[in-house]
Amino acid sequence: MSDSDTDHRLDDIAVRDTRVSDAIDEPMRAMILDILAEEALTATEVHERLDDRGVDRTENTVRHHINELRDADLVNVVRFEEGRGGTTKYYHANTIVLSYSLPDSADAAVEEMIDAVQPQITDALTTLTDEYDDAIEEIVADMQPCEHCRTQKYETYVLLTVLRRAFVRSYRN
Repeated sequence: MSDSDTDHRLDDIAVRDTRVSDAIDEPMRAMILDILAEEALTATEVHERLDDRGVDRTENTVRHHINELRDADLVNVVRFEEGRGGTTKYYHANTIVLSYSLPDSADAAVEEMIDAVQPQITDALTTLTDEYDDAIEEIVADMQPCEHCRTQKYETYVLLTVLRRAFVRSYRN
């Protein structure tokens, strides 16, 4: 029996970017991202903020975790300051990690909000697929490691990435 023959419906998409997942697998890194999402700080300042939260690690360990986040492109060096014979780097998160679950009591309100924005989302998806189909196909082709992987939902991932990033840009403005 195929999926189309069942009464089951798809309600949500869980996104797992392996690059991001691997980088934040360490709980302290998620805390560092949270701290750096609000303002640019030095590794020393991040260490102090972690200490304020009861996380007892050496400053070198904190620097290591910041570097892992930077290597995963989740944190950027946004400013350098010269002084006292050295260079101080300021880091800022470019990604926010949300790891929550909605309470069951939110279902009705969430459904109402979905109904309110679904027409605009449908229009946005139509615009993306009509006007950017070639670009989407190129990205998908670059993501596919082999012909067998055509069954993966790469196009869905690309579209959701565009919508997520557009949401962040709109939310921040």
